[in-house]
Formats: sequence, structure tokens, C-alpha cells
Amino acid sequence: SMYFVALLLQSFFVGVIYMYYLKSEASFDAAHFLKDYEGKCRNVHGHRWRVVVEIKGETLSEETQTRGMLIDFSDLKKAVKDACDFFDHSLIYESGSLKETTIKVLEEENFRLNEVPFRPTAENFSRFFFTGLKDKGFDVHRVDVYETPNNCASFEE
Repeated sequence: SMYFVALLLQSFFVGVIYMYYLKSEASFDAAHFLKDYEGKCRNVHGHRWRVVVEIKGETLSEETQTRGMLIDFSDLKKAVKDACDFFDHSLIYESGSLKETTIKVLEEENFRLNEVPFRPTAENFSRFFFTGLKDKGFDVHRVDVYETPNNCASFEE
């Protein structure tokens, strides 16, 4: 009908863009501490970090295998899981926050250590996972990182 055409044209000219969104999540258990923080979090402590990744896209695939999909969920799921598995059951510490002698002793004890170039906060992790998955070619819209079931930091485009 003419009404439908008018609505279609209006949305076209107003610049309304419709998007598809997909979410996938994974988690990892890891310890961290916050150097130069006055409070409990200055001590080594652990979390179950929950990472929720949301990607976006305007069009669905036409290819036979993935027809009608934004992307294959299994590709996103694997990328998110791999990113989380990298940190699982490790001590995550900021560059320069531990003495070299401390690192050496922990390595001699075969502790799994992950040095990161940022303070290991949920906020920084949300950006880290966002940019890492973007660099792998995913059209990331948002990443939520839950440090606890009730506390979440997000980074989005």
C-alpha cells in the first residue's frame, strides 16, 4: 500500500538502520590484585570473570552453509572461549606491579602467570576483549565483563 511505501521512504531518509545482534558468553576463573589501591582488592583474590560479547550486522549471509545467519555462532563462541581460556586459572598482573624476584619465585613454583599492560579491572578487560575480537574480524558492538554476578563493566562502539 501507499502507506507502507511512505513509511519505507521515511525510514530511508531519516537514516534508520536496522541491525541484527548476536551474543555469546564464556567465563574464566582467575586471580588478580590492584596495585596502589587502598582496600581489599590490593590483595590477591579471585573471580569467576564472565565475558558477554555482542556483535552486530545489517545483513544476513546468503552463503549456503550460513544462509540466514549473521555469522556462524560456533565461530563467535570459539573466539570468546579461546580468549577466556587464555586467562583461565592464572594470576593476572599488571606490568611493573610485581618485583622480578616475586615473578621468578612464582614461575619456579609453576604458577600460571599472565602479565597485562593495563590495570586488571573489569573496565580494562571489557576494552581488551572488545579490541581483541575486533582485530580478529568480528563486528563487535559491545563487551560486558562481570567481575561478580552483580557487577559488570562494558565497552561498546
